[in-house]
Amino acid sequence: MFVPSIKLCGAVLCLACLFFSGCSQQGNPSEPAASAEETVPVEEKAPAYITAADDFSNLALDNAETPVYDHYTLAQRRAKGLPTALPKIVPYRDKKVAYLTFDDGPDDKNTAAVLDILKQEGVKATFYVLGKNVKAYPETTTRIFDEGHALGNHSYDHDYKRLYASAESYLAEMEQADDAIYELLGLRPLITRAPSGRMGNFTSAYENIITANGYVEHDWNVSSADAAPNHPVAQDFIDNISGQAVMDSAIILMHSSAGHEETVKALPEIIRVLREKGYTFGVITPMTPQPW
Repeated sequence: MFVPSIKLCGAVLCLACLFFSGCSQQGNPSEPAASAEETVPVEEKAPAYITAADDFSNLALDNAETPVYDHYTLAQRRAKGLPTALPKIVPYRDKKVAYLTFDDGPDDKNTAAVLDILKQEGVKATFYVLGKNVKAYPETTTRIFDEGHALGNHSYDHDYKRLYASAESYLAEMEQADDAIYELLGLRPLITRAPSGRMGNFTSAYENIITANGYVEHDWNVSSADAAPNHPVAQDFIDNISGQAVMDSAIILMHSSAGHEETVKALPEIIRVLREKGYTFGVITPMTPQPW
C-alpha cells in the first residue's frame, strides 16, 4: 500500500485547512488521537485518612471528617531523631459537630453491629480501642480503619493499677497499644483516651509525658451512661444524649464492647436525634476542640 511522504501529508493538510476550521489545533496527524481517558479529567476523591508529616507540620487542618495517623511508632521516631511532641495546634471551630466515640472495643459482635449501623446511616465515628482487643479481633479493627472511622488509643488492657502506677507506666501501656495497632495497620493513632478519663487520674506528670510524646487526649462532654452499674436500657442512653447535647462540639461517650447490646439498640435513634438538633458528624483528630 502506498504511504504518502511527510511533506506530501503536510501539503494536503495545509490545503484542507483553507476549507475546514480547527485544523491548527489538531496536532501532528501522525500521532494517535487522545483517548477518552486522557482527555476527561478524573474526579479526585477525598483521602480516607491523613498521615502526619515527619515534623508534624501538616496538622493545621480544619477537617472534622478525616482521621489522622502517624506512619512511625514512638520508638521509630526516637531512633530516627524525629520529633515526638506535636507543634502548637489550633483547634478548628467549624459547624455544629457531634463526635460519636466508642470505648473498650473492638469485639466481633457489638462493634460489628455498630459498624453496620454507621454504614447504613452514612456516619463516621471514633473507636478508642484496647491493644489486647486489636490482637484478638484484627478483622474488626481493620474494618473500622477501612470504613473511614478513626482509631484512638485506649491503653493496652485497661488495667488501672498498671496505668496509674506512674506516668512512665501509663506511657508504656499506651506504646504497647500503639504497637498492636501498628503491627496490624502500619500506622498508629495520635489520639488517646485514658480509661475512666483524665479527671481524677492525671497529675501534671501525666499531662507532661503525653504532651512530650505527641498524644492528644480527649475526654467527653456528653455521656450516654451506658456503663452505669444499674443496667440502664437503650431509651436511657437516648434521653441522656438528647438532654446533654447542647454545645457546638459534642464529644459523646459510648461503648461497643461485650455487654453493650443496649447501646447498639439505641444508636439509630441517637443518630436521628442528633441530626434533628442540627449536628453533622465528625471523627476525633488532634485538631478536635477539647470538651471542656
